Amino acid sequence: MINQLAKEFSIKPKQVEDTIKLIDEGNTIPFIARYRKEVTGNLSDALLRELDVRLTYLRKLDKRKEEIIKSIDEQKALSPELKKSIEQAKTLQEVEDLYLPYKKKKKTRASVAREKGIEPLALKMFEQKLDDQELSKLAESFVNQELEVASADEALAMARDIIAEMISDNAAYRGAIRKMTLEKGKLKASVIKGKEAESPEFEMYYDYEEAIKGIKDHRVLAVNRGEKRKVLSVKVIAPVEAIEEYLFKENFKNPQATQVKMAIEDGYSRLIAPAIEREIRALLKERAEDGAIKLFALNLKKLLLQPPFKDKVTMGFDPAFRTGCKIAVLDKMGEVLATTTIYPVFSKGQEEKAEKELLDLIEKFKVDIIAIGNGTASRESEQFVAKVIKKAQYPVSYIVVNEAGASVYSASELGSEEYPDINVSLRGAISIGGRLQDPLSELVKIDPKHIGVGQYQHDVNQKELERVLEATVEDTVNNVGVNVNRASVALLKYVAGVNKTIAGNILKYRQENGSFKNRNDLKKVKGLGAKAFEQCAGFLRIDDGDNLFDNTGVHPESYQSVEKLLTMNGIDKKNLGKSELVIKKSYSDIAGELGIGVPTLYDIVKELRKPGRDPRESAPKPHLRSDVLKMEDLAVGMELTGTVRNVIDFGAFVDIGVHQDGLVHISQLTDNFIKHPSEAVSLGDVVSVKVISLDLDRKRIGLSMIM
Repeated sequence: MINQLAKEFSIKPKQVEDTIKLIDEGNTIPFIARYRKEVTGNLSDALLRELDVRLTYLRKLDKRKEEIIKSIDEQKALSPELKKSIEQAKTLQEVEDLYLPYKKKKKTRASVAREKGIEPLALKMFEQKLDDQELSKLAESFVNQELEVASADEALAMARDIIAEMISDNAAYRGAIRKMTLEKGKLKASVIKGKEAESPEFEMYYDYEEAIKGIKDHRVLAVNRGEKRKVLSVKVIAPVEAIEEYLFKENFKNPQATQVKMAIEDGYSRLIAPAIEREIRALLKERAEDGAIKLFALNLKKLLLQPPFKDKVTMGFDPAFRTGCKIAVLDKMGEVLATTTIYPVFSKGQEEKAEKELLDLIEKFKVDIIAIGNGTASRESEQFVAKVIKKAQYPVSYIVVNEAGASVYSASELGSEEYPDINVSLRGAISIGGRLQDPLSELVKIDPKHIGVGQYQHDVNQKELERVLEATVEDTVNNVGVNVNRASVALLKYVAGVNKTIAGNILKYRQENGSFKNRNDLKKVKGLGAKAFEQCAGFLRIDDGDNLFDNTGVHPESYQSVEKLLTMNGIDKKNLGKSELVIKKSYSDIAGELGIGVPTLYDIVKELRKPGRDPRESAPKPHLRSDVLKMEDLAVGMELTGTVRNVIDFGAFVDIGVHQDGLVHISQLTDNFIKHPSEAVSLGDVVSVKVISLDLDRKRIGLSMIM
């Protein structure tokens, strides 16, 4: 297993062996990736995640092999050759193919035939030494009224059933047919009669056929969704002639043996073909879901890593028509200063009053930025806000924020816990403002599936989606670091070594004892033992405590080494971040003197040069606005700057400042050939685009990044 993983991931067996040991000892992936680089050979968190998943699969495979070998052995049917084949199998599918002849089956036509004593006739038939007349004569001896074998023809039919099952149970045949179908087969979809008008979004699949080996993942998911909605009929078109030719070549020895020919054809069409179709559909679905989940995770990570607008008084503006626009003003630390509901132009006679209320709030609390949700009434709200801020006494900007999931958070248990005295309808505005001030801290409060950056997220394996998204959030949170004195339970629970219970206990400690003064105080938290402390300490920050090292990503286990390093460079700990840390010797020499590894030394120096650094701050921030750009203002050929809002299989959606995001098709992303849009753009990228098409009626904007 170690050698196999080393080969698959192009790393050394020792790296695999040591990583497995760390995982089995209960260490978290973020901790291993950050603080055990010397042990793993500096493997990234992404690779460690993949290795962990693959390790789980291979262990499951080994366990299944043991179960199957034991089962076949108990049947007294385990030959050395079969055992070797099972042990050398690379996938669960191969193992199950080998097990198929020995697997306890439900009642089949072949098993019934065997019960009636027809197997000797089948074996004689399969030898293909008797012609049809001789076989028929032999079959007469198997007629038995008590066993309900009424005639020679019935006995021959039963013998064919046994041969058909023998053909079907052959692992080599299954493997070859599966490969042929994958390489030469097609996926065909057609509309179910009478359903044409029900779901026009599937129109391109009403008469659709594509080679299996070339089909794109998003088309597989679209076809599956259409089938699930009972709009499309979907099937696999296999290369039947080529498959039957292969089976005849392997089994058909005598051109006169028509009974065997019939059995082979039946074995394929009745037993093998349906099974292979199910397997291929499942394989395509799994591959497509895996791609969709990975893309969702990539988009989610980019969304979570969007730069925060720190030290800005922010107004969250949740648009609506009839029920009014909900407003929440947040101070620079995210604390709620005020909430209210206004009724602008959408309510007759209310515009002037709404304008005054909004202006009063802006000037009373010195609002810097207004975050407007992009849901219902967003366009009208944007126009209203743009008009009002022109009358403010100082510059105020606004930005349209993706509000996906805000309503889910508003009505959640967490929302009630955080703001028990604030109406549920107003919590959405708090969430919208918060996700501008600190996207990571706010978005972790929402189920990632509701954040709105996925593709077909409701159609994929929900358990696997949850696992991958959970890992993505965990890696992102630990990469950024968490201020233990300000973080919510929702954020703390993603820190390595911290679960929801411990996160709640951290909050309780803060409430009862005040702020944490140093990382050692964490050991006083109920349930946070030595192992949990080891895992979490380096990721939790204290920016106003007793020890300046606690506001860095340096792990407490390295503090003594840091003290020595500062002494070597003549730097007072109090001047950390102010005095330049110059490394005069080679890193390997210094690491040797300090008794640490070179990768750890690199990380320590990076942290000491900029204590409390936030990796998100280097990312470009989305553009703030002060006036409205309408879709009608656009023209083909116009060049604009926008922010990538979503990356999907066939392109990227870009926010260019109008209510409708524009689509940059994959063919318009770059001059170079790319297999997937994620090779050219990422969510949150600020990009230059050109308008290449406009459809005002359908509200579609075509963009190009090829300038």
